[in-house]
Amino acid sequence: MKNKIALHPLLFGLFPILFLYSQNIEQLSFSEILLPSGMVAAFVAVLLPLLWLVLKKNIHKAAMVLSLFMVLFFSYGHVYNMIEHRQIASLVIGRHRYLVIFWAALLVIGVVLIIKARIELTNFTKMLNIIAVCLLLVSLLNIGFFTFRTADSAWTADADSEDGELESSPHPQTDIYFIVLDGYASACILDEVYGYDNSEFIQFLEQKGFYVAHQSASNYPNTFLSLASSMNMEYLDFLTQRLGPESTDRTLPHNMIEQSRVMTFLQQRGYRYVHYSSGWGPTNVNQHADLNIAVSQYTWSEFQTMLFRTTALKVIEHNILRDVARMRVINTFDQLAQVPHMEGPTYAFAHLICPHPPYVFDRDGGPVDDDVDFDINIWGAEQKPHYLNQLIYLNQLVMDFVEQVFEESPTPPIMIIQADHGPRNTFVPGQHPTPDMFQEGFRILNAYHMPRQKHDLLYDSITPVNNFRVIFNTYFGTDYPLLEDRIYHSFENAPYQFTDITDIIYQQ
Repeated sequence: MKNKIALHPLLFGLFPILFLYSQNIEQLSFSEILLPSGMVAAFVAVLLPLLWLVLKKNIHKAAMVLSLFMVLFFSYGHVYNMIEHRQIASLVIGRHRYLVIFWAALLVIGVVLIIKARIELTNFTKMLNIIAVCLLLVSLLNIGFFTFRTADSAWTADADSEDGELESSPHPQTDIYFIVLDGYASACILDEVYGYDNSEFIQFLEQKGFYVAHQSASNYPNTFLSLASSMNMEYLDFLTQRLGPESTDRTLPHNMIEQSRVMTFLQQRGYRYVHYSSGWGPTNVNQHADLNIAVSQYTWSEFQTMLFRTTALKVIEHNILRDVARMRVINTFDQLAQVPHMEGPTYAFAHLICPHPPYVFDRDGGPVDDDVDFDINIWGAEQKPHYLNQLIYLNQLVMDFVEQVFEESPTPPIMIIQADHGPRNTFVPGQHPTPDMFQEGFRILNAYHMPRQKHDLLYDSITPVNNFRVIFNTYFGTDYPLLEDRIYHSFENAPYQFTDITDIIYQQ
């Protein structure tokens, strides 16, 4: 009986998922591998018995055919990325039309050889089981070591840590929106770097009663640090001591985003927390939300999208992934516009990966050309037109949304529309950012709608760390001190080695 155990199809199917996860584990949640792993297990559970029947109940041949398929399926995207645009003489071989034919030929030849094999395959099954187990163990050990190292990364938000009189404080009984437009540059940057006058959009917001902080900047250079700071109303210098300056582990700031101090504060005061899926790990789904809204029929995270692109499904990525990204942005605004019709006061949080890449909109909202790279991390001078086109269409979505919500809300809402950081299209890989690059990377859109024009605590250079200190002091009777606005830079490979660049940003 033991000789008939063929585990390798399942293990070869799980290995690419666990390997990709283990290589990016410091940026991901374990829950992100559950869906693709479950799909692989279900696929094997259905197909292996069918192949067993077709191949006259020969489990060894059935398992080898399925393992061959798994290897080819999960390697296709990697191979395509290596040969994309490559030429032999004048022939561009790095195209799907050629690789699909070659991969299909390999599959057919492999299946024929397996079926026609006349030798005893028991030893081959044993060998493949051992290889698959060893491959899987490498990833599992890496995951295990990481889990052990990060066992103390739990986070518990203490909403009342700076105020002793919050239990009896009133609240405004109005909806609160925190809308993060990822990578949205300030008007001055759009003018100076992109040659675009964004005054029509800014004037629209101001005419609707928004206070636009024209000199605002993000406190941190990237999303996971920026949101961890703004959603907990504090700076993150303690992370350097707690995690170590050499750490690249993002578990703790991710936990800070998911179980934030702002969320806890508002839930304790009767607010219903509605969370809109973003497609990016820490803000895709929130287990502490009262309601998670999937704005697309596909709730893929960034990791699952990355996995998708390593497989043979890469052939149809233009038809699937671009449409998913487009509909996620459009549907988020459609779903946010339903908040006025929800019962009770609502805290709505939406993080939109827009105008940040991937670029999926032209300036009229149509799809981009197929030759525009679908990549969430693509920046550069050649991307400026795509960034600007996407931003222009996003402006229209925001204006339509604001019009509808303001018209349908029973009481004027509190609303923050803000970027987490600026774009990076002037940055040069491998080069230390210049002052002008820092300006582009940190200057952001930052707009506040405060009912009854309560702008007393707002000022032109306010930064996101003080967002909710101002909101809570103004409408909830709290007494949070406003923090000095400081700007900190760090690099991707050393995110907790912070450098204060406030003087550079404000050119003092």
